[in-house]
Amino acid sequence: MTAPLTIADLKALARRRVPKMFFEYADSGSWTEGTYRANEDDFAAIKLRQRVMVDMTNRSLKSTMIGHDVAMPVALAPTGFTGMQHADGEMLAAKAAEEFGVPFTLSTMSICSIEDVASVTTKPFWFQLYVMRDRDFVQNLIDRAKKAGCSALVVTADLQILGQRHKDLHNGLSAPPKFTPKHVWQMATRPQWCLGMLGTKRRTFGNIVGHAKNVSDLSSLGSWTAEQFDPRLSWKDIEWIKQQWGGKLIIKGVLDEEDARAAADTGADAIIVSNHGGRQLDGAPSSISMLPKIVAAVGDRIEIHVDGGIRSGQDVLKAVALGARGTYIGRPFLYGLGAMGKEGVDLALSIIRKELDVTMALCGKRDIQAVDRSILAHNPY
Repeated sequence: MTAPLTIADLKALARRRVPKMFFEYADSGSWTEGTYRANEDDFAAIKLRQRVMVDMTNRSLKSTMIGHDVAMPVALAPTGFTGMQHADGEMLAAKAAEEFGVPFTLSTMSICSIEDVASVTTKPFWFQLYVMRDRDFVQNLIDRAKKAGCSALVVTADLQILGQRHKDLHNGLSAPPKFTPKHVWQMATRPQWCLGMLGTKRRTFGNIVGHAKNVSDLSSLGSWTAEQFDPRLSWKDIEWIKQQWGGKLIIKGVLDEEDARAAADTGADAIIVSNHGGRQLDGAPSSISMLPKIVAAVGDRIEIHVDGGIRSGQDVLKAVALGARGTYIGRPFLYGLGAMGKEGVDLALSIIRKELDVTMALCGKRDIQAVDRSILAHNPY
């Protein structure tokens, strides 16, 4: 195969190299997957305005996200099971992001722990927090993130209960995988993946096992995670988290103007317009279609980021034009990781950077911070 040129190329390669249950965990949505598809399709409906005979020299993609300098307005999104796409996946992705100059966000449901990632990075990364019923454990996660030097806490607001993802149920997803004939076959046909996993001790949820009460083995872990997401989560909990954390705070999972106003009222530093990659409420609008409405509602009060459906540098440019200060990529970096390890994450970021840079120039802009709606030829939102 020739070198991957697009995120779609990396996706095709990852499909061949990652066991089906883990590839489909990343590449799926809830129920009918309608919102998952809409996230991508609605970006395609936005058309760009071509400009000619303008100075395209000395271009810059540099920006800031919540006051942090970034090489381009892109962060790696928090994704669960990342270390099952490739051995030590979170550690590799964090190193790639640091070298590239963009933020890496570690998920609570990561395979590599907060401490693992801190051991291989030299700059602060961000930590994503799921709020559990066990508030002592939540406090423990916050304290560990502080100790690791994390520079932002990303609180996920849209997973109080878990949306049903049919592929995960059909595949019997678990970490580590069960040794049924189906799972053994999936792994046996992915020898490179297996060799990587044999070479690491990180095969389960590193932030939870050995840290949460009464979770010392895998049999108790499954029931604990199913029971621990807190359906009573409210804006008052954000106040408590903000007090415990004391640093930069981002609220992820806002898809409604009324919720955006409530999020801005908390004093958080940013919100992420997101439908959890189409993995929670199926039938919800796409993230990009809601971005302009939320920018109009609270963009003068709080920094707005967006997540969901971004598969190219063009998508990043469109989001920035519609008011996003930052964007997040989840599946694109996971495809790169599954396809080629750290090199694949490097490549995914490079692909997006090149597409973003060239497209910005062809729209007549030289500085990403000067991009606005004037670059759009057609915007249905």
